[in-house]
Amino acid sequence: MKIRSKLQTPCRVARTSAGALGVLFIGLLAAGTANAVPSFARQTGLACQACHTIFPELTPFGRTFKLNAYTLDNLPQVQGITPTKDYELLLNQVPPLSMMFQTSYTSTSQALPDSAVPGKAQDGQVLFPQQASLFYAGRIAPNLGAFVQITYDSAGGTFALDNTEFRYAKQIPLSSGRLTLGATLNNNPTVQDPWNSTPAWQTPFDQKTNAAPAPAAAAQIDGALAGGVAGLTGYLWWNNSVYAEVGVYRSSPQGFTNANGNAGPLDSSTGGVLSSGAPYWRLAYEHQWDRHCLSVGAYGIVARITPGGLAVGSASDKFSDVALDSQYQYIGDDHLVSAQATYIKENQSLDATFAGGGSSNSSNDLRTFRLGASYYYQRTLGGALGYFSTTGSTDATLYAPGGFANGSPDSNGWTAEFDYLPWQNVKLALQYTRYQKFNGASSNYDGSGRNASDNNTLYVLGWLNF
Repeated sequence: MKIRSKLQTPCRVARTSAGALGVLFIGLLAAGTANAVPSFARQTGLACQACHTIFPELTPFGRTFKLNAYTLDNLPQVQGITPTKDYELLLNQVPPLSMMFQTSYTSTSQALPDSAVPGKAQDGQVLFPQQASLFYAGRIAPNLGAFVQITYDSAGGTFALDNTEFRYAKQIPLSSGRLTLGATLNNNPTVQDPWNSTPAWQTPFDQKTNAAPAPAAAAQIDGALAGGVAGLTGYLWWNNSVYAEVGVYRSSPQGFTNANGNAGPLDSSTGGVLSSGAPYWRLAYEHQWDRHCLSVGAYGIVARITPGGLAVGSASDKFSDVALDSQYQYIGDDHLVSAQATYIKENQSLDATFAGGGSSNSSNDLRTFRLGASYYYQRTLGGALGYFSTTGSTDATLYAPGGFANGSPDSNGWTAEFDYLPWQNVKLALQYTRYQKFNGASSNYDGSGRNASDNNTLYVLGWLNF
């Protein structure tokens, strides 16, 4: 028999009490989201289920925790208090540290061609690890917290800064309700978002193998800028319902040195530099009732990017991304149901690329749609099914033969997944992805006889957070 507190299960948890800690938190904070790392559980004294349905998907309580800068605590504190009784220091006695380890097995329907000699490469890739991360995730100071991820990537064999944000939030009492004002400094547009319907944390299928081919065309806001920019945004969250955010991003590439051996200034050898600030915006509305919650929203970015080989700012391509998203959750005692959707439209003005002969068209567009739904029983057994599609303008030069067929970026297919969670912080996943079209065609997309279905992928994942 499993015993669950009300804090851990219903979607209305952000509005109800669950013991003294829950009452204190709800009284002080408004709404937000957290990411699936045990350091948050250590800091708050709450089980992972308080903030997550199945990690990394967030509950309304989890969204509250994130939007209020990860500052809720239930640990002894190192404190410094001013003569006016304000905190000048507030540190957990136990640092909010945790680790993530992923190991996986990947097999494609047909082995990939060998990259150097005639023949085929080995199929059935074991990655140990696929990825390993160290997190600092929790409070830094009053009203200030962080989610910092340092990751070892098996593909590069190196450690690097992964999804990271520093967040400040403050409560403003109003006669008409509760208002949270905040700011976030981060390195990936949408990593700061409190819903799982935007690219950085979109569920289901948030975890993919890096040992199998993937469609090559993607919008800037759909991961193309991740890890290579720094952005400062400000937001407001009113009455656990209305969310608005605006900010700007600049290029901040990792691992780059110019000809002088310095990290900057960025020059023509960098490639893909934002030639000016890239404005980012986000609007959303969430409605909670009984054990249900529904959100709808829109987000976007405008990025002017100078291609490699050109002096930064001398010429640029303009990418205007506008997206719509929605999320539904039902959080019951035994049953969890969720669905997420996003649609991204990117208009591309390729002035610099076209002038340099890198595209056949001076303007293109790219459209991405993803829809997925999941079900879990008692947070232990479950699965998900989702559809994905990318379509766009035909451009024989930009989408050249050898990588694309028909000068087209089009790809689409289905992904199905079965999950078993023997414990709240351990997930075993069996995933299968079936491609109907890959990089422009269903058959012979690479000009060497490889078909989209040859990339159908079986993926087995072990995911541990501790």
